[in-house]
Amino acid sequence: MNVARVRSRFPALRPSGRSPPPVYLDSACLSLVPQDVLDAMEEYYVRYPGCAGRSLHRYSEEVGRRFEEAREAFARFFGKGESQGVVFVRNATEAINLVGQGLRWGRGDRVLVTDREHNSNLVVWQRLARERGVRLDAFPLPDDRPFDSEAFEAALARGPRLVSVFHTSNLDGRTLPLEEIVERAHDRGARVLVDGCQAAPHRRLELDRLGVDAYAVSSHKMLGPTGVGALLARPELLEDLRPLVLGGETVEWTTLDGHALRPPPYRFEAGLQNYAGVLGARAGLRFLETVGLSEVEAQQLSLCRAVARGLEGERRVHLLGPPEPAEHPSIFAFTLDGIDPHDAAVYLDEAHRVLVRSGMHCVHSFYAARGLVGNVRASFYLYNDRRDAEALIGGVQQLLGLVPARRASGTSAGAKGSWPRAARGRRPGAGSGGAAARSARPRRRAGPGRGASGGGSG
Repeated sequence: MNVARVRSRFPALRPSGRSPPPVYLDSACLSLVPQDVLDAMEEYYVRYPGCAGRSLHRYSEEVGRRFEEAREAFARFFGKGESQGVVFVRNATEAINLVGQGLRWGRGDRVLVTDREHNSNLVVWQRLARERGVRLDAFPLPDDRPFDSEAFEAALARGPRLVSVFHTSNLDGRTLPLEEIVERAHDRGARVLVDGCQAAPHRRLELDRLGVDAYAVSSHKMLGPTGVGALLARPELLEDLRPLVLGGETVEWTTLDGHALRPPPYRFEAGLQNYAGVLGARAGLRFLETVGLSEVEAQQLSLCRAVARGLEGERRVHLLGPPEPAEHPSIFAFTLDGIDPHDAAVYLDEAHRVLVRSGMHCVHSFYAARGLVGNVRASFYLYNDRRDAEALIGGVQQLLGLVPARRASGTSAGAKGSWPRAARGRRPGAGSGGAAARSARPRRRAGPGRGASGGGSG
């Protein structure tokens, strides 16, 4: 893969005046957008700004045709034979809610998740537990390896109606053996819903072959615009779902006394759609196909290995998750003894123009169960190169040199000395002795909107 050529297509990576482009290592939260996607979105507003399926003029006909072509492109990209299983939504969160709120639950029905799901794949089930008597079970994942088949089998023995798990973790980058999970769950009569946000941008998927019942993705993780996602589902599941929203585009006809719903996927796509966003998302898929997902995987693995080698001698750096880069190629998640993760992120930005994520990564339940304040997460994608890896290594090493090592206490204490813990009575992310301020004298401090809560997305 010619990374320089790939990078040239991303406006956010072009120099601005005399300033070099930043080192963007936060693609697990939101990927950058190539010019091809921006062009596709602009083309809609300039050349055929119509409403699909409502009028008979050329604008409406053209956008309707392209919108359905985008649906077919999503089906092909994800290995689905029928485009009727592609429902366009705002994001993976809405896709998961469409399944969760759309199934007709009985009191005592069980949902099985892992112990480190993104909030989007946890809160919906907690609400169903409170409001409809659904039972939520969680099976543990080992910290140092990706999966425990025996623990999963034991959890399946409780008879879940639905297994809802991530494919690749946004927490530490591990990937679950989806084929095994689907086979075991189906053998027990359970359906499988998958949060595919972190896997879909990086690996080729054949959902029909895997037999996944529903797979949720967000375009903003895979070169597309924000506000577009898809639920990729088996037709028989869609037939069982009650739409979350009803109105225009969801019905064949209405009277004052009733209505008839359109077939899936249209009954789930209420109102005027985000045409520009969907067409931009399709352009993002086309870009990935042109580069090749195998090339993307190889590039990010080489960078993860480079960072692991560059920091392996730093005793105060502790990796989160499985030890081998091949087990988490797109994400390098770590903590720094004696340094709050938010301070580290601010320092890397202000002193080295390295943009990473800090906090709890929308997996608050994992950190709350361990009394932890979070970690730093660097995530790689197809536009990152060796210089980006070296910038991260250099920034971390310089920060460690500026902040003296100290005995584990406060935010620096953790399991085996590796995890920052929240001091009693102290707000998580409250700082580590002003490390970032001493080192970089940042112009901005972490606060609302700048990662102070560790909330955010992805």
